[in-house]
Amino acid sequence: MNKPLERHKLVFIVNPAAKNGYCLKIWKRLEKKLSDVQYEVYFTEKEADGVELATNTANDAVSSVLIVAVGGDGTIHEVINGVIDFPHVTIGYIPAGSGNDFARGFRLPANPEKCIEFILKWIDSSGVDYDAGFYELGNGQCGYFVNSIGAGFDAVITKKANRSELKKWLNVFSLGKLIYAFYLVTEIFRYRPSTLEIFVDGKTKVYNKTWFVTISNQPYYGGGMQIAPLADPKDEKLNVVVVHELSRLKLLFLFISVFWGGHLKNKEVDSYKGKEITVRFYDSKPIHADGENIGETPIHIRVCPKSWRLIQNPDKLPPKK
Repeated sequence: MNKPLERHKLVFIVNPAAKNGYCLKIWKRLEKKLSDVQYEVYFTEKEADGVELATNTANDAVSSVLIVAVGGDGTIHEVINGVIDFPHVTIGYIPAGSGNDFARGFRLPANPEKCIEFILKWIDSSGVDYDAGFYELGNGQCGYFVNSIGAGFDAVITKKANRSELKKWLNVFSLGKLIYAFYLVTEIFRYRPSTLEIFVDGKTKVYNKTWFVTISNQPYYGGGMQIAPLADPKDEKLNVVVVHELSRLKLLFLFISVFWGGHLKNKEVDSYKGKEITVRFYDSKPIHADGENIGETPIHIRVCPKSWRLIQNPDKLPPKK
């Protein structure tokens, strides 16, 4: 097995609670593949620990450091938020959560054991620079995202799913993704679409009866749905998708077609790209960033080109659209 160069410091940040605690079992299996490798490991205990641990690791490193997040999309979200301002940090990721859309979007192995082998194989590479998105809420709260931000109906589903006890039970059988389908069906009859005003690179668009809007850096969210098939994390733009003026029944079928990107064929779905975006609903709507609930609209978003580095096989990058 390949060992890191001395100039690299290898650090793992593990979220033992991911996938209802199954992540810890995954980590114990991975440790066996690291017996001949020098590394450090830290475990998160509560929300935002990943940010603090990643920042502290970056501050303490005297030279380049590879920080590997082990967990779900929320774990990699926290780690990147902790190190995006540190140019000497490279990121790695081992998917051990429920959705794992980050691994899909950036073409990383889905199997944790293969992923650790992949990381050790490419650990001496310079990595690949990718875009991120920066957001700021009306109350001044701000942060970064690498997958997507959603406002409206999809954020309601995410909020319900994240708080659900049912998700924990489904995760026991590796069926955690089904929780999104459950709340999609239950909430579709409760949610009230609203008028959306969106500003993209200085141009204003208004949509009536808007269900939701997503701003994506890569194609996937919600456990494998291709909400933004045209999103490219290297094109220095973000992909906007607006779903509006749909009946409840048609919205239900639309979510089925999202798994292969077929929803873009509907006239009620708009898709385009931009670098700076402001989202306002006429009544405040919840927002998620990388599947984590962050607050309510309005929100201002801008792309941060090539702002972080990922351990990646340069011959198998996400395709450029």
